[in-house]
Amino acid sequence: MTEAVFYFFAAAAVITAAFCILSRSALSAVLWLTITMLSLAAIYVLLSAEFVAAIQVLVYAGAVMVLFLFVIMLLNLGTTTSDLRGPAAVAATVVIAGLLVIQLAALWRYTPSRLASEVAQSPAFSDPAALFAAGELARQEAVTRGVVGGVAVPLFQVYLVPFEITSILLLAAIVGAVVLAKRRI
Repeated sequence: MTEAVFYFFAAAAVITAAFCILSRSALSAVLWLTITMLSLAAIYVLLSAEFVAAIQVLVYAGAVMVLFLFVIMLLNLGTTTSDLRGPAAVAATVVIAGLLVIQLAALWRYTPSRLASEVAQSPAFSDPAALFAAGELARQEAVTRGVVGGVAVPLFQVYLVPFEITSILLLAAIVGAVVLAKRRI
């Protein structure tokens, strides 16, 4: 049952992402992207990552999409008659989807035992336990600190500068949208 629910949300995420790319209207693209983000949050819940799912809904499906809608409304972008782009965009989508299906079919043949045998045969990775030692340490740290602590420590220690640079770039984008909107008024 869980597998069927996973495939449902995965298909919903892929289809709505394709509609997001193919839509001509910026407003409908944002709405399709919001549905994609909500589908990803549902997949995170299925993977027992409830905190990441909550962050996905609050930050991406909530705040970032509201920011995108604010900028679109501020710029007052015109609407077009058709919601899909021309046949070239549809053909490119079909080609990309076909390549994705080919890659997934190749990955479908991999079983955990086949992967373990290939790793064991590799001279660089003769000890499979060494491959997963970092993951085990991260799991133990998540148990001691909790899920929020496991996410907060790298975010505010290791990745603090990229996090702040991203916030500055988003602020610059909002200021740029306001300046562009003021010129039109």
